[in-house]
Amino acid sequence: MSAAELRATLERLCKERPDLRFLSDSEEMTPYLREWRDAYRGEAAAVALPSSVEDVVALVKLARECDGVHLVPQGGNTGLVGGQIAFDSEHAITVSMARMNRILEIDPANNTLTCEAGALLADVQAAADDANKLFPLSLASQGSCRIGGVLSTNAGGCEVLRYGCAGDLLLGIEVVLSDGSVWDGMRPLRKDNTGYDLKRLFIGAEGTLGIITRAVLRLFPKPRSLMCAFVGIDSPSAGLSLLREAEEMSGGEVTAFELMPRIAIEMVERHTPSIRIPLESDAPWYVLLEISSSREEKDAIDRTEKILANAFDKNLILDGTIANSKAQEENFWSIRESISESQKREGGSIKHDVSVSVSRMPEFLERATRAVEEALAGIRVVAFGHMGDGNIHFNLSQPTDMERDAFMLESERFHRIVYDIIADMGGSISAEHGIGIAKLEENARHKSGVEQNLMRALKRALDPGGIFNPGKLID
Repeated sequence: MSAAELRATLERLCKERPDLRFLSDSEEMTPYLREWRDAYRGEAAAVALPSSVEDVVALVKLARECDGVHLVPQGGNTGLVGGQIAFDSEHAITVSMARMNRILEIDPANNTLTCEAGALLADVQAAADDANKLFPLSLASQGSCRIGGVLSTNAGGCEVLRYGCAGDLLLGIEVVLSDGSVWDGMRPLRKDNTGYDLKRLFIGAEGTLGIITRAVLRLFPKPRSLMCAFVGIDSPSAGLSLLREAEEMSGGEVTAFELMPRIAIEMVERHTPSIRIPLESDAPWYVLLEISSSREEKDAIDRTEKILANAFDKNLILDGTIANSKAQEENFWSIRESISESQKREGGSIKHDVSVSVSRMPEFLERATRAVEEALAGIRVVAFGHMGDGNIHFNLSQPTDMERDAFMLESERFHRIVYDIIADMGGSISAEHGIGIAKLEENARHKSGVEQNLMRALKRALDPGGIFNPGKLID
């Protein structure tokens, strides 16, 4: 079937289902076919915009009936590894969930929220807040990313330390399968010991096994107080000790522990002068520490002050301050959230989203930094991120005396260096961004044959015709 024939078939389907829409004009499709950093530029015969689960079922049945046609599910198109991008101008239909964006129900007594897969993360957070509840998943892209996408990639973010990844916040799910049937797993239960936990199959599957259409999410009581501290430390080892002290002294109420090197702070200062660094003296490393407490604000302030005082006494921190207003708290977080954009302005960047056990984070940073600096003189290591859950963004900026294109040609060599160290340390080459197409080859190289065979068996069992997102996650 040619692209023109496929579009004609889609047009007939839309006449049968008036609420289903599709785009075929190249200019209109562009926002759905280009990754937001412009790292991937895709192609598709059309972009479909369903408004109901019945529309999604109709699209799946169309793909089954039209030889070679496949569907590429897409949330907010904020992914970083190309998993949401279609690459077939003749046979691919990008299925954007943007119109299936309703918050369906909030059950405060059960601490659950039910929504469609296209609901924006920010809208879910706001709906929970309106009900005096907390949905704790927090991402830089929360104004653009959608629930189906964050579940399909098992997104992490800044508060995994306390609340877990997206999959840990899921209770129930609805999925359209490759035969056009709908699995209704929308049970809002904490305990359901009736066999395989089927919903977990679709968490992190990147749309390769089915299309998520609805979800039941966990909510939490809103903390009575939230304290942020910004501190300077001399090493990641000191940061690890500070994390242990903070967790013990707070009674497990640490919600974020973000590690940042001096070079990242310098880049933020250089490219975002409106942001103020809150410490008087420089330090080799910095930590943004957040504690969410069920205690009243005064008690939380006292507890945080004791944590910092204890850390000073043990020489774990060089300097530090506690936010005494919402504006200061936002300033602290703006520093952390500005690192990626500031680094982008420094030229070429070779990125790694990796994880190791929390206890081995200092060892990884030391080993990986030494290895890449020995491999290329002048390379700038910008390693930052969620030290509290073992996830670091080990990014490499081009030497100041090297051309961007020449540096980016070194990507594969540096990926191999970093990922081999990660594998040796029992870590993961993708902590929260997924595999997509960007890490397909490396994933195959590092996953055992048993793991790969299990994944292929699941793919064959649930999507024998290869309808869903082919060429992503697993070869």
